[in-house]
Amino acid sequence: MSKVEQSPKLDLERIVFIGRTFEEYLDMFSLSVETLKGKRILDCPAGACSFTAVGNKLGLNITSCDIAYYYPGEALKNKGLQDIEHAMQHMEKAKSNYIWDYFKDVEDLGGHRLKALNDCTKDMEKSSERYVAATLPSLPFQDAEFDILLSAHFLFMYADRLDYKFHIETIKELLRVSKEEVRIFPLVDLEGKRYRHLDKLIGYLTDNGYSVEEVKVPYEFQANANSMLKIIKE
Repeated sequence: MSKVEQSPKLDLERIVFIGRTFEEYLDMFSLSVETLKGKRILDCPAGACSFTAVGNKLGLNITSCDIAYYYPGEALKNKGLQDIEHAMQHMEKAKSNYIWDYFKDVEDLGGHRLKALNDCTKDMEKSSERYVAATLPSLPFQDAEFDILLSAHFLFMYADRLDYKFHIETIKELLRVSKEEVRIFPLVDLEGKRYRHLDKLIGYLTDNGYSVEEVKVPYEFQANANSMLKIIKE
């Protein structure tokens, strides 16, 4: 998933281009193919995830959005391969911080990350219109253009470099382009600690007329990263 920078001229070397598989998305967000049929879906930021590539093959209507898409697909694939190799080396040293039941071992994890990258970059070649470059907290979409918006491994994970103001501005923008709801996963930072301003943020959203709930999901790889925030527009 792409790390945040607030300029479309971001140096490619400062982007981490790693993604999750379609199956991981269904579990991270407690979704099914049936519940998504007929919906307009935005994955933001999507990074090298295969949710759009695989989902559209299954007849879903999914668009991906990410700052990384300012760069051509070939450059992104090469960067993704480097990032997977680097991440797996790190994972060998830090694997005690993770729960190894969703993935068998580091090799299995690497295989899933590689599959996501390959599916994503192949689909970018065939259907480039599905992959929209943007720099949060601003999105190039119309109000309520999508029914459901999914945002994974970004906002709260980087709480050490994204302040509360950025979180509020970004979530307001995600809600602007959504008609029904926004789902955000996970609710912890890179150390596995619950985002410290989460209750304050939930209070802000509730005060502004949104229905908000924390939902346990059937996915936990990083320890404690097993809940999503579900924001419903009334």
